[in-house]
Amino acid sequence: LKETALKEDLKFYFMNPCEKYRARRQIPWKLALQILKILMVTTQLIFFGLSNQLVVSFKEENTVAFKHLFLKGYSGVDEDDYSCSVYTQQDAYDSIFYAINQYRQLKNISLGTLGYEQDENEESGLKICKQQYKKGTMLPSNDTLNIDVATETECILLKSKELANKKAEQKLNSSFFNLEFYRLIQVEISFKLKGIALQTIHARELPDCYAFQNTITFNNRAHSGKIKIYFDSDTDIQECKDWHVSGSILQKNTQYVLVFDGFVIISCLASLILCTRSIVLALRLQKRFVTFFLEKYKRHVCNADRLEFINGWYVLVIISDMMTIIGSILKMEIKAKNLTSYDVCSILLGTSTLFVWVGVIRYLGYFQTYNVLILTMQASLPKVLRFCCCAGMIYLGYTFCGWIVLGPYHEKFEDLNTVAECLFSLVNGDDMFATFAQIQQKSMLVWLFSRLYLYSFISLFIYMILSLFIALITDSYDTIKKYQQSGFPVTDLHEFLKECGSVGYRKEQASMPFICCC
Repeated sequence: LKETALKEDLKFYFMNPCEKYRARRQIPWKLALQILKILMVTTQLIFFGLSNQLVVSFKEENTVAFKHLFLKGYSGVDEDDYSCSVYTQQDAYDSIFYAINQYRQLKNISLGTLGYEQDENEESGLKICKQQYKKGTMLPSNDTLNIDVATETECILLKSKELANKKAEQKLNSSFFNLEFYRLIQVEISFKLKGIALQTIHARELPDCYAFQNTITFNNRAHSGKIKIYFDSDTDIQECKDWHVSGSILQKNTQYVLVFDGFVIISCLASLILCTRSIVLALRLQKRFVTFFLEKYKRHVCNADRLEFINGWYVLVIISDMMTIIGSILKMEIKAKNLTSYDVCSILLGTSTLFVWVGVIRYLGYFQTYNVLILTMQASLPKVLRFCCCAGMIYLGYTFCGWIVLGPYHEKFEDLNTVAECLFSLVNGDDMFATFAQIQQKSMLVWLFSRLYLYSFISLFIYMILSLFIALITDSYDTIKKYQQSGFPVTDLHEFLKECGSVGYRKEQASMPFICCC
């Protein structure tokens, strides 16, 4: 009787939702809940994405506006990783004082909803710091140099209230701005501005308050006759301290979204409980089977059979549900303007939605056509990972070699990250001609080496390594197809389930609706 009950439970556990419904008329609640959750989570993500898009556009547009406001002669397009550059001492002075004057008359020239930061009861201002080597002498014509490599930093603060009076003029005319360019390393101008995003009102959302920490850096570290000007703006979304928006539409829309997020949390919580319960029951069933098998056959169950009871899809769903619940709570707080953690919320909701849609593959696996693809992925994954480890060693070797040799002569090999991205593009057949053509022909030896380097890399990875990579997956696919025709390898668990052929719940199979099959 004990063996019969165990066989019945094992057979029922390994049935799909359709077969379970036929056997015990058990409604597939988890399946229905997963379908509902997919719709709700995806809808929630779309709404949050549209809201987040407004935040991103507001940040980007303000950054562009700041560059046009505070950088003299800014063309609208960054020159490289820096915004613009100057080549004469007068241009350097003009650019520094231009930024100061623009900050001074910001309220009269800016088109945005900007204002100076207020620190308690005092307004903060514009901070200017210069970093330079300690005094020395430099005579390039005589090839002589006497300089102390230790650096010193000197700063002054121009408060926004002082910029209109004589005190500010005295500071601007002080010796601080007498720059000795031969020992100057950099000049940094930093200031903080506040702004309010009103465009969210058109999307029926409450407005956000922003703090922009702006930094203009005049970089003269190279002392090459070219000072690179960098503009960096760190944006922080803050809770508006005192706000009042007339109109009931915004309030009602916020309430509706919060209610919907609440339903998403409830559905994910129910899914989390059901999947956790299924895993607990599966572990109990595994323990019963292992104990029975040891008592009857006097040997232990293999690890492969033990893993049959651990449903990886349930683990994926549990992780997804936990991330969705946490992300939904953060989203509700953001919607209510109590939190501003957009990035954390985006990562949680985006990753959870990815896992939810990946989990759909489990139900497609009940169809034989789709199941071939899933089984092929499972069978080839260990081989592919081992192969990638070996190929990765070769890839890293080419990365380091290209960086150290071609870095001074090719912009795509200037740093390790760029080299890795460039080589990955070459593996996929992208941007090949440009990579060959952009190498500088200043050194014939390096030019010849670059040809040998690129040709060998492309030939090795595209014609050999990539082909072997595809062959591994093809081999796993052929193996699965043979197993489906001749039968899969039989384990102890499968043999035990075969013995329960007379024990089961299946009645005569009738036609079932499509939803039952998936």
